[in-house]
Amino acid sequence: MSTGTGTAVSPGAGASTEVAAALSLWLTPVEEQAAQEAPVRGAVTLHHFGYVDMITCVAAGPLGLTRGPGPAVEDGPESVALLVPGAGAVLVGQDGRSARVESGHLALLDPGRAFSVEWEGPTRFLLFRLPVHALHVPTADLRRATGRVLTPPPSVDALLTPLLRYLDESAARLPAGVAERLGGVVIDAVADLLGELSEEAGPPAQSGPRQLVLAIRQYIERYLGDPELSAERIAAAHFISVRYLHRLFEGEGITVSRLIQRRRVEQCARELSRRGRVSPSLAVVAARWGFRSPAHFSRAFKAVHGHPPQQWRRLVLGSGTSS
Repeated sequence: MSTGTGTAVSPGAGASTEVAAALSLWLTPVEEQAAQEAPVRGAVTLHHFGYVDMITCVAAGPLGLTRGPGPAVEDGPESVALLVPGAGAVLVGQDGRSARVESGHLALLDPGRAFSVEWEGPTRFLLFRLPVHALHVPTADLRRATGRVLTPPPSVDALLTPLLRYLDESAARLPAGVAERLGGVVIDAVADLLGELSEEAGPPAQSGPRQLVLAIRQYIERYLGDPELSAERIAAAHFISVRYLHRLFEGEGITVSRLIQRRRVEQCARELSRRGRVSPSLAVVAARWGFRSPAHFSRAFKAVHGHPPQQWRRLVLGSGTSS
């Protein structure tokens, strides 16, 4: 079996085995739950949309597949599978939960951990494999969403459902560049869906919004000098989605990224304004407070103080002002 775009798996005499083999190759190792009395005809195809894969499964009769327990993944899943039923209902189970997913609804599975997928009769469904790193969704939010019926809210459904339907209908004739861009749109829409579900669950019970903002500000101050500090890292550290993080700061009058940059500039300015026999170089100060390059530091500093850092330091020290 080839994994090229649009490759069809021939059902042959043992179609059920071919379905399991294709999913084992393209998604995760799976086994049939039980031998069938007669071969179940079916086919599986694969299409690529950039870093998003779409697997189309068609079966003419009942079939059940399971993924047994695997080794624990401490850092969370590398990918998740979004299940989109077409004709017929699909029964899914994971994390001790089970759900009957019908057309118009979705389900999320972690292909790296034990799960089951079963259909009772003729059916057709899609599996979109999405890289977790592109979703920017905390692992805790993903765990809460697996093995459940997911109903997209109207704000997400207006984009996501027509888009998935379009990809299903048009995959074979889409140019590679267009397909890659549409894959990015799928990632954004699914991230919005998971963000909405996370917001419905709310932030951790012990923290109200204001307390959570204060905790996030303290976290930013603690890791201000780390160039890897980002909205995604902050959200993951506080078990919230990036979307919810941005919503928290809507009432703060500043975005998270601008707050990080402003506080870095303020700390740099404090050091540069000190008088002493030996003044620290601009490059050393910039690196100490998380700026990746002197050029980035200079642009950020000028945006706040109106002058490049070297000129600003001469003006401040020449005027006798110090912090």
